[in-house]
Amino acid sequence: MNIQSKLPTTPDEFLRWNEGREGKREFVRGRVVEMMINVTRNHWRLASRLERRLADQLDDRLYDIGTSDFGVRTPDGVRFPDVMVVPFESDGKALVTSSPLFIAEVLSPSSMADDFGPKAQDYLRIASLRYYLVVSQDEYRVWLWERGADRQWLKPTMIEDQAFELRFDDVVVHIHMDELFDGIASPAAKS
Repeated sequence: MNIQSKLPTTPDEFLRWNEGREGKREFVRGRVVEMMINVTRNHWRLASRLERRLADQLDDRLYDIGTSDFGVRTPDGVRFPDVMVVPFESDGKALVTSSPLFIAEVLSPSSMADDFGPKAQDYLRIASLRYYLVVSQDEYRVWLWERGADRQWLKPTMIEDQAFELRFDDVVVHIHMDELFDGIASPAAKS
């Protein structure tokens, strides 16, 4: 006999239902969305390197920096970004945060339309978010959305230079493109 469990209909139901399950999924607009679990080596390298660059420059007593195993509650549901920075919170048992400061997604052919479209729109409605970064895994290129002084989102900037900066309170984080893309892509490979 095939027994089907009831699918969740709210973010809280999803978090309880999803805990301990194998695979990767998100909860978007009332639906469970299966996600890719096998990424390319370059995708993995970029997410890991970005996470390390952030962790090297931010105080872990003030910020938590991690990869896609920890979720973020969004206006549309629950998502699991490739890299995220959140203020340090003492609740070590939480499954998600509602207050990310930085979110990054590494592009995959299957995720490109979502990362620039519905996912970007969802993330940009999170009140605490300061930066949304999309990283190409095929080209020496990133796209950065950031909030202006008036808390409005500025037009995304395509970055193909040597470095860019992110500001977290009094700390300026420098991300060097050469370090991020070493062995993956080079400025000469820009198209």
